Amino acid sequence: MADHAGNQIPAVYNARNPLKTSMEEALLIDIFDIKLNSDFFSDPKCMVNVFKCADEHYGNCTKFVYIMCSQILGSERNGSQEEIILKAANHFQVLKHGFDVVWNSSKAAILYSIKQKLDKAAVNIVKIMLPQSAIPAMEFYADNLFTAVYQLEFKILEEMWEGDGAKKSTMCQKALNNEQQVQHAQREITTFLGSLQGLKGNLTILKSTLISDSIFIHGFTTREGGISYIETLSSLNLFCSSRRKDPKAVVKENLQRLAKAAGFNPDTYCSVKVDHANEVWILGKQPEPDSYDGIVTNIKGITIAAPGADCIPLLFSDPLKKVCGAAHSGWKGTLLGVAMATVDAMVAEYGCSLEDIVVVMGPSVGPCCFTLPREDASAFHAIDPKCVRLPSLPEPYIDIRRATRVLLERGGVLAQNIQDDSVTDRSQNITLCTSCHPEKFFSHVRDGINFGTQIGFITIKD
Repeated sequence: MADHAGNQIPAVYNARNPLKTSMEEALLIDIFDIKLNSDFFSDPKCMVNVFKCADEHYGNCTKFVYIMCSQILGSERNGSQEEIILKAANHFQVLKHGFDVVWNSSKAAILYSIKQKLDKAAVNIVKIMLPQSAIPAMEFYADNLFTAVYQLEFKILEEMWEGDGAKKSTMCQKALNNEQQVQHAQREITTFLGSLQGLKGNLTILKSTLISDSIFIHGFTTREGGISYIETLSSLNLFCSSRRKDPKAVVKENLQRLAKAAGFNPDTYCSVKVDHANEVWILGKQPEPDSYDGIVTNIKGITIAAPGADCIPLLFSDPLKKVCGAAHSGWKGTLLGVAMATVDAMVAEYGCSLEDIVVVMGPSVGPCCFTLPREDASAFHAIDPKCVRLPSLPEPYIDIRRATRVLLERGGVLAQNIQDDSVTDRSQNITLCTSCHPEKFFSHVRDGINFGTQIGFITIKD
């Protein structure tokens, strides 16, 4: 077989470079695209041969088996196909634990349903048996609906099935070329995910009265109103990572829903590339760095953002010069002065005056829940002793918000232009502790490595 560029690749290959594996594995048998070939289902031996291949290759190591079948939209299940599958399934070791036949008119819907089953069973090793012609589309589905946490391995049906060359050749008739398959898969994913109901209530955007609504679109997200279903990522997770189970298509759909609610263009969205340091990108004046924790711009219509799941998402605005900024400030970035570095970039690049710059801190972990080893806590004590609580403990409690305010005020930002947990809006508290409020926010401190992410975002209106 060959890849999209025509290069020869083996029949079995890794579609992912997984970070970890599990003891269990699953088998997907993809006969979705065989619906066009009546000859295949007219001969029960064909389905028997498919299960025979599965048995020979995976019979001793697969506990979970899913058979992917197409269902014509608006019709009942194809009873004859299901009957053939059930009859053919008898007496095979690979099916001794049972199997699920997953029917739908959308392959995206099928794969999403199977992924939910895999996540519930904590399985991330997945073998996929499929016709060679289905590879391009399946690669696209896998790239968009799974992440590197999952180990996917493809096995080509034609190369497993011995004998009856005529049946093999008719089994794999292609209705679409590779490019058309990918385009169809993209439309299917977008349509399916867009049809899903939001989870955990309505999408909520927290806003600050310090930032001018007439000049800027801005806000901080909560975890409500998205489609992410894994508990620690549910539901409006807005960050995709190779270490997490939320795939990029789901995060993209969450962003689309946020953009619609907030009124910005998701196609011009740009989030910082977190390095827990203090580099600031001047968007529109410099090439984008490989990593940066602050971003500033005076370009209208571009939405800039900073993620946070305990770390502080910071938003900056100057209504007179019509300049905005966003920064990610964890404890390391706080000590390195990322907040003031973002302010300095606004002054140096756009001629902003310190007295006009507003800085708003979004939801982040409070001093009630965040601790550091005593040697790291000493750096915060040097900024202001009030930033460290119970300093005699091996891991004192740290107030990164207070440290951020102190550094900003020392840099010349007016105290009344800084919003943190000491200055809250009556209508919406935007600086609640993320760890203390699991119903409203994601938190790494609370949820561990597979945590979700909220953001702070800001746009200069056209």
